[in-house]
Amino acid sequence: MNEFKMFCHQCQETAMNRGCSAKQGVCGKSAETANLQDLFIWSLKGISFWAVRAKKHGWYDEKTAFFVDKGLFKTITNADFNKQDFIADIYEAVKLREKIRTFMNGKETFTSIPDCAEWVPGNDNDIYAKAMIGTGGWLEIENEDIRSLKALVLYGLKGISAYLEHGYQIKKQGKEIFEYLMYALDQIARNDINADELVALTMKTGEWGVTVMKYLDEANAHYGEQEITEVNLGVRNNPGILISGHDFVDLEELLEQTKETGVDVYTHSEMLPAHYRPAFKKYDNLVGNYGNAWWLQKEEIKKFNGPVLFTTNCLVPPDLEYKERIFGTGAVGFEGIKYIPDRPEGGHKDFSEIIEMAKKCQPPVELEKGKIVGGFGHKQTLALADKVIDAVKSGAIKRFIVMAGCDGRHKTRSYYTEVAEKLPKDTVILTAGCAKYRYNKLPLGDIGGIPRVLDAGQCNDSYSLAVIAIKLAEAFQLDDINKLPLSFDIAWYEQKAVLVLLALLHLGVKGIRLGPTLPGFLSAGVAKVLVEKFDIKGITDADSDVTAMMSGR
Repeated sequence: MNEFKMFCHQCQETAMNRGCSAKQGVCGKSAETANLQDLFIWSLKGISFWAVRAKKHGWYDEKTAFFVDKGLFKTITNADFNKQDFIADIYEAVKLREKIRTFMNGKETFTSIPDCAEWVPGNDNDIYAKAMIGTGGWLEIENEDIRSLKALVLYGLKGISAYLEHGYQIKKQGKEIFEYLMYALDQIARNDINADELVALTMKTGEWGVTVMKYLDEANAHYGEQEITEVNLGVRNNPGILISGHDFVDLEELLEQTKETGVDVYTHSEMLPAHYRPAFKKYDNLVGNYGNAWWLQKEEIKKFNGPVLFTTNCLVPPDLEYKERIFGTGAVGFEGIKYIPDRPEGGHKDFSEIIEMAKKCQPPVELEKGKIVGGFGHKQTLALADKVIDAVKSGAIKRFIVMAGCDGRHKTRSYYTEVAEKLPKDTVILTAGCAKYRYNKLPLGDIGGIPRVLDAGQCNDSYSLAVIAIKLAEAFQLDDINKLPLSFDIAWYEQKAVLVLLALLHLGVKGIRLGPTLPGFLSAGVAKVLVEKFDIKGITDADSDVTAMMSGR
């Protein structure tokens, strides 16, 4: 429909650092899909309105709670681009909401019920009409500070939803976190909420961010704690399947189903840290990591030759040249790609179609040779604590620089490569997330056997960096994490990074550098508060920032 125009400002690439407002976002999401996503989130707020009130009467339904969680996750940047998915989701959201309303019948009387808790679509045209008028869109909120704070909370909640979804696939529990998601959605649906309440809700979201990151860290321990590991970058002469995203359950099931089939499996982008987990090392068909960060996937997929499975974001809209080789599952969708349905209760996903396609494909073209080292999750790194502390006390290590987060397409992201190259040789980089691809293959050497880049894993493993910092502060008997010889130079792209930022603020971390730009959804007023209270800084240039960080600024 040509009438659709969008407004979306949730990622770092947002147009003019203000918001994508044309017929297509920078990410490739259409205006139709963007507005349907807004309407879907509005519908999730309707579920949450009733769920929060029904909780007082003993209501809880885990399938509904997980639907809210996964629904938020599907709207994260570069996950689901398929408008038909969101039309179906809106119908399902209303259906689930009405079940709670029925439960609440006669239990309470409400003088005011928001539209999102009452609207029922009659057909697809009703949904399109509702989406076209911008229901749930940001520009309906006139006060820019209220708009900014609500965005900060919602994007933090999307980050929580991602961590929770991954952990839930393993642990199958998480009631308290599900309930917080619905509570916070209900709060940001309020028209009368004020700035002070929203600031408190923002900090509370950061607190729950720490909780959910710990939850996922414990869930991932199912696959064993990370170990220092050399990961192969080359290829073998067998057909292969490339698996991207973050979902370890999907990877495990794919590896099981490809055993003894003659098909190799390669990780891509954020799936690289699977190699650090003992449970995956038993699979001879897990060959290595292919390629780099998510934004380079178009050229790399063309050369891979075999099918590619996206288990979570980040999917770049695929070219026709290889679109037929793309499979999505979980929260991933795109019109015209094949979708692997969710696993049945107690069962497994069926990857046979991908495996059969792979058997008919040529082996991947080799992009590079060699190995990279990772596996420095908090337990592995803290096992080296004595060695690290001695190196700090002796002056061999002068400073730690946390350069975690997301990579992206902006040319300005070469800044992070330059920082890594210009940091003195007595510094150690702590990283997690795909931001590491800007420097994890550089020959930066080591300090007394300690690699100068310590990779703690996926963006999902950012909890490790917080634990390492806290434990180092304890080891040096410091009462404040900010007294450590530690600087934060964070690259962000999407909403999990927003949550990590809020979690760090909750932990009291100050002086964080954030780039390549400060979030476009921050109003001048909200940005001013963050700068004054937490000393958040934008990046400048590599030389200036390296000098400042080395002097503790």
